[in-house]
Amino acid sequence: MNEFSVLFLVLLGMTTVLKLWLARRHAAHVMANRDRVPQQFVEKIPLASHQKAADYTKAKVHLNSLGILLDVIVLLAFTLGGGINWLDGLWREQLGDGLISGMAIIASVILIGALIDLPFSLYRTFKLEARFGFNKMTLKLFLSDLVKQALLAAAIGLPIVLAALWMMERLGNRWWLYAWLAWSAFNLILLAVYPTWIAPLFNKFTPLDNAELKGRIERLLQKCGFQSSGLFVMDGSLRSSHGNAYFTGFGKNKRVVFFDTLLNSLTGSEIEAVLAHELGHFKRRHVIKRIVLTFVGSFIFLWLLAQLMYAPWFFSGLGVERSSTSLALILFFLTLPVFTYLLHPLMSFYSRKQEFEADEYAAQQADARELVSALVKLYKDNASTLTPDPLHSAFYDSHPPAAVRIDRLLAA
Repeated sequence: MNEFSVLFLVLLGMTTVLKLWLARRHAAHVMANRDRVPQQFVEKIPLASHQKAADYTKAKVHLNSLGILLDVIVLLAFTLGGGINWLDGLWREQLGDGLISGMAIIASVILIGALIDLPFSLYRTFKLEARFGFNKMTLKLFLSDLVKQALLAAAIGLPIVLAALWMMERLGNRWWLYAWLAWSAFNLILLAVYPTWIAPLFNKFTPLDNAELKGRIERLLQKCGFQSSGLFVMDGSLRSSHGNAYFTGFGKNKRVVFFDTLLNSLTGSEIEAVLAHELGHFKRRHVIKRIVLTFVGSFIFLWLLAQLMYAPWFFSGLGVERSSTSLALILFFLTLPVFTYLLHPLMSFYSRKQEFEADEYAAQQADARELVSALVKLYKDNASTLTPDPLHSAFYDSHPPAAVRIDRLLAA
């Protein structure tokens, strides 16, 4: 161990305690308000639905807390526990010292992490979600999704890892700049092809066939100046009863997508208001801003990785005996969340600011009362808590608390 090991352990301990403390606060706050519907929602949400949301939130918090503890154990086992160091020796003995063994180390860490997370995913889907009436997934479909995700990750991820390792080893001190350019281009391509090539592997997308609703939506799109390649309904009910709507894609491949569960729950005017909110993100350039922010972040992190990959204290401080490009890559991304956790409130604040802006735009293009009505239904149908702990919300919630959001809409 060295000074970096101590820093890593201190930050890991502090962030873990903070996460668990925030989770406990959140669960306690929600349960303390379980038996009383907030005044703004008394006439709209029954007490039984409010209590269901509280119990659902508490169950998710407890499961997530177990996940936090397991993640710490796994991270320590991989780093200071010698796991990555052991995998490095194993694969170098089998494959030699090169790109292939480096890829094998990274793939092994990802695979082990996925296998450890699998019981949590099974419990979350078939126990927790099923207990509250949300799960529609069968075991066959779950396994089918798992296989598709694994094959897709291998088909896309392995070439990316190989390209990254090759650039790290062959392109000199400025490899990180070339890697950043390649990564940025890949992400733009992925945004363009996702709606037509990747999403249909997991869900069925059919053109919206409700003539009245389609006409209403097309008039809104024209009013907002949004060019879309089509209006589609996704079979979200195949996996869950949660509802949602979004637009996806980039350039000419933009699509407006509605979950079938959403269409079954909301009226035409409510759906129009929800879509107006989503279009608000487009008109306020939130998508472009988030892409730029992602690119800036990846630029900084790749530069930082380039500095650390030549620092012996970085490897020894994390329980690895030798330095290599593959070990630098996997250690960096495994430990990065520990050092960036305190950025969560800033990212959440920025996201909530954009949600308020999208709500403001929706209120200008549609009836704000219809958006409020739609949100109340979605809060009820999705068992979203109306009484989150303020501090927990500040750290994690990408959307404003229900009461604050609705009060702003009604005042618009």
